Amino acid sequence: MPRTRNDSAKQEILSRVRDALALSEAPAHVEVARGYRVDSPVGPGELRALLVDRLLDYKADVVETTESALAGDLAEVLHGRGCRSVVYAPGLPDALFSSFDGEARPDDPASDPRSLGTADAVVTDSHVTSAQTGTITLEADEVCGRRALSLVPDRHVVIVRDDTVVYGVPEMIARIDPSKPSTMISGPSATSDIELVRVEGVHGPRDLVVMLVAP
Repeated sequence: MPRTRNDSAKQEILSRVRDALALSEAPAHVEVARGYRVDSPVGPGELRALLVDRLLDYKADVVETTESALAGDLAEVLHGRGCRSVVYAPGLPDALFSSFDGEARPDDPASDPRSLGTADAVVTDSHVTSAQTGTITLEADEVCGRRALSLVPDRHVVIVRDDTVVYGVPEMIARIDPSKPSTMISGPSATSDIELVRVEGVHGPRDLVVMLVAP
């Protein structure tokens, strides 16, 4: 394959860097230290409290519930926000919406993602969450849904279970399948790029509700 102008420029830059460092050639291999902490230094109760603190700081709404009360509490959240139409990840059980009297339908991954914008809310599960950073990770699958499901609508209700909460980012990354698309969420979508004025809902939902589920 012929060398392009960009390749030549790159080699020239690298050559100058090596000359500046008095190296005749680049090292063949550099061992990178990866002494990341991969276990949680705190217990489940502290993890939950830390996560709630981070989520509230990010302006997410947090509803603490249990597996047995989840369907009722979810319906209350949806009713309280005036939701009449809900789309949910196709792998979630229909019984989860048994107390909701509006229209709830599973997402069709083959449908036009733009149609998701008409839903009052979407509901997904989550894969793993870092309490230290308040970051919820969705992995593209049946219970988390396709990436568009959590990015297009204006309101996202996400289920986070205690056994999927870890302390730090290295633990979180270790649980993610790199072969699947992932979406990391730290609060509602927001940016302060323009004159440092916070604007919500630019790159995703402006309303994030976290259903934090204890056993």
